[in-house]
This record gives sequence, structure tokens and C-alpha cells, in this order.
Amino acid sequence: MEAYNVFKDLAIIIIFAKFFGLLARKLKAPQVVGEIVAGLIIGPSLLGIVEQTEFLLQMAEVGVVLLMFSAGLGTDLKELLKTGPKAFLIACAGVFVPLVCGALLYMGFYGAAPWGSEEFYKAVFVGVILTATSVSITVQSLKEMGKLKGKVGTTILSAAIIDDVIGIIVLTFVIGFKNPDSNPAKVVVNTVLFFVFSIVMGFIIYHIFKIVDSKYPHTRRIPIIGFAICLVFSYVAEAYFGIADITGAYVAGIILCSIQDSNYIAEKMDINSYMMFGPIFFASIGLKTNIDNVTTNILLFAAAFVVVGLLAKIIGCGLVSRLCGFKGHDCLKIGVGMMTRGEVALIVSQKGLSVGLLSPVYFTAVILLIIVSSIMTPIILKILYAKYPGEETV
Repeated sequence: MEAYNVFKDLAIIIIFAKFFGLLARKLKAPQVVGEIVAGLIIGPSLLGIVEQTEFLLQMAEVGVVLLMFSAGLGTDLKELLKTGPKAFLIACAGVFVPLVCGALLYMGFYGAAPWGSEEFYKAVFVGVILTATSVSITVQSLKEMGKLKGKVGTTILSAAIIDDVIGIIVLTFVIGFKNPDSNPAKVVVNTVLFFVFSIVMGFIIYHIFKIVDSKYPHTRRIPIIGFAICLVFSYVAEAYFGIADITGAYVAGIILCSIQDSNYIAEKMDINSYMMFGPIFFASIGLKTNIDNVTTNILLFAAAFVVVGLLAKIIGCGLVSRLCGFKGHDCLKIGVGMMTRGEVALIVSQKGLSVGLLSPVYFTAVILLIIVSSIMTPIILKILYAKYPGEETV
């Protein structure tokens, strides 16, 4: 392939991704869904005008690291620390129940797998995908109804943040256990060591950034250095601890989320992500999705995956909310609010594909879950709030 052909591929990806992204937004669907559809259309499944290359794979990897860095920057650490045990328990249920249900679903279709086998980790990974929560659509819906600052809205937001942190930790363990050269003790030790390293380095970096930020506020060197730290943590996580690079990027974002210019860093990262790396990442999912091999069994699995994905969040988060003292209809609101999936589910799926835990054909199920949950969540929330407008205090 001629080196200059990459410019043609990038131009096609960006134009198609943006067009279909805007079209999806007009249809009240997440923009990322349109970008994935764009990848399907221009990829080998349909038009075949763009092929997946090593360069595009590397660009997509930068894109996913940027997305996770931005997610970390968007974390309200103070809110996360003060939410208390209720949001934490709800988040734990929002991870545990979908994880177990997803693994059982996979085994139900493809047979029970012995503990520690390749198939066992594939089954667990399907559950890991279901643990992800994306509350951007829920937040927008609650904001429109004036309920975001209520007890239920605050609980959903806090639980979703904790949910993603726990989900990333679970992902780290699953990928570590899957490596045939590793053993459970080594995985646990490496994971603990990485987080100890992150806490120590994070403390140092945070205080250095506070000094630099106060001396040179709102200058371009702040986001540049911040992005460099993101890349360093991504590299260190993979190279020295055997942990997913996206975990390192997420931790780097959390380290910087409380400095004065965290929003300024996030804005600059969003420009890069919005213009190039984000569309390339989401379109690359479409490029990798192989609909030629979609069988009736895969379609049935996708349908079951969607149903299980939605119900697992409602049941898990709803039941624990009830145990935490919420009333019945508020428990249902929390469960429904936690059931949306988005970028994190795609990021987790992408990582599973890169390490051999997920086949490209299963991206169909993940995309379907994102579309269905994104459409159903605001509709059900509006119905629930119309019928039960008041929120009970706990």
C-alpha cells in the first residue's frame, strides 16, 4: 500500500463518520452509533472502499486512550468520595449481576466451559462488556425533566461513575488471567502494584500540576503535558504491569480531574478526539465487524444479549436500591437509569478483540444493545417520572 493512500482512507472515514454521526443525532440516537454504521458501510462488509490497516489500528488505539483519558478527567473525585456506601453498593450490583448473567448467557449458547479455559474467559468477558454503564443519555433526560439534582438523579450519576471504575478493574483482572504466562497471584500482585504506583505518582503529579497550573493558568502547555502523562501511564500499565493501556489512561485522567484547569485539558482533548481520533476509533469498530459470518444463532444471541443486558442492570441496581432504603418506583428509576450502554462498552469490546477474547461478529450484539438501551432509557424514564413525579428521600 502506498503511504499517501492513508490520506484517502482518513478523509473517507472522517467524512462518512461525521455525516452518519449527525444523522444518528437527528434521529435521537447516540452519535457514536452513526460513526459505527459509517465504518460498516465503507468497510469490507458493504462498499469495501476502506480496509483495516496497521496504521488505522494504531490511530484507533490512540482514539480509545483519548476517550478513557477524557472519561477520567470528567470524573468528579470529590463527589465520588462522598457518595457513601449506597451508591457504591448499587454500583457493585450493577457490575456483579450483569457480569454473571453475561457469562451464563454465553455458556447457555455455547456450552459450559471449565474454569480457567479459553472459553471460560470468553464467557466472562461477555459479562464484562455488560458491566459498562453510559449515563450521558440518562443525564440529558433527567436534566430536561429537572430531576438531575434530585436524590435519584444524584444516586444514578454517582453509581455510574463508581460502576465504570469497578468495571475497568474487572477488565484488568480478566485480561491478566487470560494470559497463559500469568497466574492468579501474579495478576493480583501486578494490579495492586499498579494502583499503588498510580497513587504515589498521582500524588506527586497532582501537586506539581497545581503549582504549574497556578503559575501558568489556562496555557497550552497544561493540556500538552497532561496528554503526555496520559500516554506515559498507558505505556507503563501495559509494559511494566501487564494491565490494559486504557486503565492507565483512565487513571491519568482521574489524577488530573481535580486540578483547576481539568476542564481546559478536557476541552483540548475533545478537539482531537472529535476531529480525528474518535471517528477513527468508532468507524474502526464498523470496519472490524464481520456481518458476512452473522448466522441465525448469532442473531438469537444478539437478541438475548440485549434483553439480558437491560434486565441485569434493572434487577441488580433496583434490588440493591431497595435494600438501601429507596421506594419501589425510585428503585425502578435507578435501575432503568443505569441500563444505558455507550462508549465504555465499545472500548471494552475493542480491547477484548485485540487480546483474542471476542470475535468481530459479536460487535453486532454490542451495537444493538447500545442502540436499544439508548432509545428505551429516556422513554421509560419519562413514563416513570410522569406517573411518579415525586422522589422519596432516603
